[in-house]
Amino acid sequence: MKPSREPFRREPLLREHGRRRRGQSGSVAVEFAVIFPLFFVIMYGIVTFALIMVAQQNLTLAAEEGARAALNWQSSTSLQNALYNRGQAACSAANLMAASLVKTALTCTPTSASCGPANAMQCISVALSFDYKSNPLVPTLAILGVTLPKTLNSTATVQLNPENIQ
Repeated sequence: MKPSREPFRREPLLREHGRRRRGQSGSVAVEFAVIFPLFFVIMYGIVTFALIMVAQQNLTLAAEEGARAALNWQSSTSLQNALYNRGQAACSAANLMAASLVKTALTCTPTSASCGPANAMQCISVALSFDYKSNPLVPTLAILGVTLPKTLNSTATVQLNPENIQ
């Protein structure tokens, strides 16, 4: 016995499917309007915090390069003068190394102090600070404003033998 072939009926399905579509004509737009702000805030947060991480990494690199520059010999008349000159050279190198992203509000502070075992050595520290609150890398959304840092900071230190400073 041969199977009977009845004609495939698409017509009722199409009509039923068409009725469903007409009843939900604006639902996609409403769903998009509800979901888009959430996705936008998530994407904006990712971009904002990624730029903050890039700026922090650049500050760290600049502070390290500044500290390395403090190892270079500077002409001086006394130990204090030599430490001061090396600190200034460290800040100059750090400012040169900083990206244009953070140069606008970068503050460099060199300090020197006795350190090491029995305070026999001299340490020069380079502290970099970027005022993020006054100079945000991207405009701040009110929602994310609470979680953003006020400043980005980085510090690097080198240890010098006093015999080799002057």
